[in-house]
Amino acid sequence: MDVSHILDNLNDEQRKAVTSEKQYLLVLAGAGSGKTRVLVHKIAWEVEALGRNSSSIMAVTFTNKAANEMRSRIESLLQAPIFDSWVGTFHGLSHKLLKRFHKEADLSSNFTILDSDDQYRIVKRISKEFSLDEATWPARQSQWQINAWKDDGLRNKDVDEKGDFYTETINKIYKEYEDVCKRDDLVDFGELLLRSYEVLVNSKSVKNFFQTRFQSVLIDEFQDTNTIQYKWLQEITSSKNTNVTAVGDDDQSIYGWRGAKVEHVNTFSDDFKGTEIIRLEQNYRSTNIILNAANALIDNNKDRLGKNLWTDKTEGEQIILYQAFNEQDEARFVADILKDWMNKGGAYAETAVLYRSNAQSRAIEEALLRVSIPYRIYGGLRFYERLEIKNAIAYLRIIFNNNDNPSFERSISNPTRGVGEKTLAKIRQAAKKFNISYIKASAKLIDEGSISGRGGSGLRDYLEFVAGCKSFIEENTLSDLMELIIKETGLYAYHAKEAGEKGKTRTENLEELISATKNFEQSIREDKTNIEIAESYLDIISLDSGDRQADEHDDAAQLMTMHSAKGLEFKLVLLTGLEESLFPHGRSMESASQLEEERRLCYVAITRAMEKLYITHAESRRLHGTDTFNPPSRFLREIPKDLIDEIRPRAQTNIPYNRKDFNETKMEFEEEIGIALGQKVLHKKFGEGIVLNYEGSGESARVQVNFSDSGTKWLVMAYANLEKI
Repeated sequence: MDVSHILDNLNDEQRKAVTSEKQYLLVLAGAGSGKTRVLVHKIAWEVEALGRNSSSIMAVTFTNKAANEMRSRIESLLQAPIFDSWVGTFHGLSHKLLKRFHKEADLSSNFTILDSDDQYRIVKRISKEFSLDEATWPARQSQWQINAWKDDGLRNKDVDEKGDFYTETINKIYKEYEDVCKRDDLVDFGELLLRSYEVLVNSKSVKNFFQTRFQSVLIDEFQDTNTIQYKWLQEITSSKNTNVTAVGDDDQSIYGWRGAKVEHVNTFSDDFKGTEIIRLEQNYRSTNIILNAANALIDNNKDRLGKNLWTDKTEGEQIILYQAFNEQDEARFVADILKDWMNKGGAYAETAVLYRSNAQSRAIEEALLRVSIPYRIYGGLRFYERLEIKNAIAYLRIIFNNNDNPSFERSISNPTRGVGEKTLAKIRQAAKKFNISYIKASAKLIDEGSISGRGGSGLRDYLEFVAGCKSFIEENTLSDLMELIIKETGLYAYHAKEAGEKGKTRTENLEELISATKNFEQSIREDKTNIEIAESYLDIISLDSGDRQADEHDDAAQLMTMHSAKGLEFKLVLLTGLEESLFPHGRSMESASQLEEERRLCYVAITRAMEKLYITHAESRRLHGTDTFNPPSRFLREIPKDLIDEIRPRAQTNIPYNRKDFNETKMEFEEEIGIALGQKVLHKKFGEGIVLNYEGSGESARVQVNFSDSGTKWLVMAYANLEKI
């Protein structure tokens, strides 16, 4: 049989990996090196050249999309369907195993798979049965901990409580949860893997099935495996005759916070003796300059198996590094670059804007909306469409419009305050009967004593808070009111309790909402009252949210976190916010392993770019409600200077890579604006302050002043009337 078509269009190392007859093979596939092609062609080679039945080959992926794509490409290459194939995700294959061997797994043939929401409801019910206060023992946190234990292969009896009250309490919930699932024949996603692993360990007949059935097992994205997935793989491949191919990249392991262990790549050769390692280093995506930057950066990580990406494509253009004054200047620069790309014949869909934190998208979105650039948040929601932001804005809306019934319902329920569905039904009924708003109906029912108990107490507190906020805004700013709403309603604490990264992301977004209101109020004329400013803000965000988000078929710029960008590629990439404490993230600074994961994330972000790469950082940034002055990211220092062309905001001309001397910058500013950095000034409304920063020139020039009594503010020089002291 002619099998040359399987090897056509493969480079030497790809061909070597596809045809390798080593029992154990580790393919270190660099970014853009064609790893999926190698996997697909290796499976086709084993079927056509080695005569293996496709049903004797197992291929394990991490997503259903990847599994479906792999199956489709295998069938296309073989020009025949593959029947009874075991090509799928860890969870999908575990489900298939448990269905086939349900008796050995102590399950019925029609066991029920719990989704995340169903699992949460059961955990919440158990917590109530144990009389645990939801505020102290949030069900989401307990659910996350139970799943984390399962990912580590731990049953209730295996958890080491160490005399710790928290662990003991959650483990008590875990035990009851296991009993409920066993009694009701329920299996959650973590259980799929854990139960199938246990069956493989405990049942000789099941283990024998896999040892005799599968001649070859291939694993994609091997660097992302967690503890239970790796144990599962070791059991599946424990036969002395099974061939194992692991394809992954230790330099792209960025999911440690999900439980992924990059160590599995490093220990593969120890666990599978006689492993052959093949490196796929030829990159088909990026220019040489982009790859050289990525190579230099990642070389700072220790304990790598090591590889060096290269390409036979063009040398490419230098990486542009832009030093913005602040996040708004950074966002304007992003918009200008995207517009220029479009004007020169490019498509928005060829571009991506990457950021470390979801909250960073707010300033960028506002800048793109102002100049009508279509955009799509890849794998997420626009800033003002995010759950936690909608919750906070609902309070603001009801404060200024008591007739806004949808905002009343959202705000009264988030966070929960004892006002349940029965109470809400009574409020709706009264509102309809007397033709009044929900909030007025609530006040009427409270005055009449028609709502009592916990619901009545919660409703009374809510009404008093809303009334108090209307008085508060008369003497305080919009941003002060937003901070009051977020903190005093319990919204911040409510979202902070959400487990893992989700809770951290939601609280960062709430803090960023305070930044948004600060920026807005400082962009408004000083003759407007605080109430007028707040009402204008609500009008603006209503209009912004009315703009339809571009869908996947529109020509739109892609905005996404660096984590979401893995596996994607774009002709133009803008990598934003490279400042210490933002990227690398502040949470990673004290841990060597976490800092290395942040560097791998930067490596992933850089290697998304095919032709042009822009990197930005800001001298000052208002993020999460606070003004910060972080130095440029250490990752910038790890990229060779000759690969970078640095530009500054005002001059738009090339300057040396090293940052300007502070005194030089200070002198330029004083000549142009008439006030020096560090100058003490007096403002008729805000009092005395010190000049911290500036941006722009001429009539549009703005200065940042830290006032003793009013905090930090940006002011337009043409209207500020600052006096030197």
